[in-house]
Amino acid sequence: MTQDNRESWLNRVAAGMAPLFEALESPLPSRIRVAIGFTSAGRKGKAIGECWDNRLSADGHFEIFIRPDLAHAADAMPAQIAAILAHELVHAAVGIPAGHGKAFKRVALGLGLVGPMRATTPGEAFLVAVAPILEAVGPSPMPVSTRTANPPRPRSRKPGCSNASARRAAIR
Repeated sequence: MTQDNRESWLNRVAAGMAPLFEALESPLPSRIRVAIGFTSAGRKGKAIGECWDNRLSADGHFEIFIRPDLAHAADAMPAQIAAILAHELVHAAVGIPAGHGKAFKRVALGLGLVGPMRATTPGEAFLVAVAPILEAVGPSPMPVSTRTANPPRPRSRKPGCSNASARRAAIR
């Protein structure tokens, strides 16, 4: 199945993961919105995903953001994108106040996410569980961004100055 855009793919993957959460007795809330966008720290931030509490949304949705520049990451395969989404969905399922504590850890490990809870990665169990979901959803349209996370910036120079030491001072 071909996806209209990256967000529709992410939302279909999230819907496909809902039974995994139900099996762990932590069902996903009915109001979740997944979007492609930079996290609250902006383009320079290091977070690759973020879940905002539903109390911060005017219409009561949990708001999940996945970075748009993940296409340039070395591990941007669909299963890794799904793992980032799963991590953020765990926040929605257990509630933002739970942080990365016991409730979060129970569900994340149950899904097959591994590693430190603040930066989970897909374990073998997750890859096995998500494979049929990804197959049903179809190929990811994620690699469409051509912007890099931190594009090089031109060095500023003092206009009209030919003195090299003055240029160095202007650059500092």
